[in-house]
Amino acid sequence: MKKDSSVKLPKRTKPVKSLTQVLKESERVKNLVKESADELASVNMVLHQELATQDHLPKVDNALEKSEAVEIKVQEASVKLVGVNQALKDEVKERHLLERELATVLELQEETRHAALHDSLTGLPNRALFDDRLEHGLVQATRHGWTLAVIFMDLDNFKTINDSYGHDVGDAVLRIVAARLEENTRGEDTVSRHGGDEFLYLLMDMKHENNARIIAEKIIKAVQMPCKLRIGDLIVTPSIGISIFPKDGTTAEALKQSADAAMYQAKRSKSGYAFASIATTSQV
Repeated sequence: MKKDSSVKLPKRTKPVKSLTQVLKESERVKNLVKESADELASVNMVLHQELATQDHLPKVDNALEKSEAVEIKVQEASVKLVGVNQALKDEVKERHLLERELATVLELQEETRHAALHDSLTGLPNRALFDDRLEHGLVQATRHGWTLAVIFMDLDNFKTINDSYGHDVGDAVLRIVAARLEENTRGEDTVSRHGGDEFLYLLMDMKHENNARIIAEKIIKAVQMPCKLRIGDLIVTPSIGISIFPKDGTTAEALKQSADAAMYQAKRSKSGYAFASIATTSQV
């Protein structure tokens, strides 16, 4: 079955990773600066001790003063780097928090969008999403000269199942049937729950009308397999109506109505499935 395009979370980890890498480099620099400051302090201490035992040497004294000034600057740089690294750590933490918040918001948006376009019981595309795909399919079929089919299916005597065993059993049957329909759907096609025990199947780019016949027979065979339920095995039978674009209708509504009428013809004749053109002819 054609999958609904989902909103993918943006790959936002790269900026955070880069910032984390900068922080690691800065930590290394901080350690090097601190080591340099400590080494300078040690060297300056040794020089002071050496000069205390030597005659007064102005040039050496001057060099020592400059070295001590450098030591102070290095120590100040070390202190500032500590502050910079703490700011970087806070920024990395803030970025991670923002990433999680964004991921949560996008996930919620996708869940909301999915809920708006899918049936809550079966997970199949709902009527709105099916209609959207059918309209798009008609545009493509008209442009490229394709033939497509709308298959309308419902379950025979489904009300009796609900009345006899309860709605929880009826819901379980619908979920099983939905799964079987998905298993027998081509990737470019769409199967949806139209409401109640009614399902719609959009068969795209048919090479021949016989393709629809083959699909209908596969669906009937799959749906009629025993449903394993808490009450035991239960067999349900479907009735299917098939309308073909463009001969049975050129609009989404016309095709659905033709398929619906053919489905009722199949139900009356207990034939399993019927084509709209044949159903219409038989009624004349």
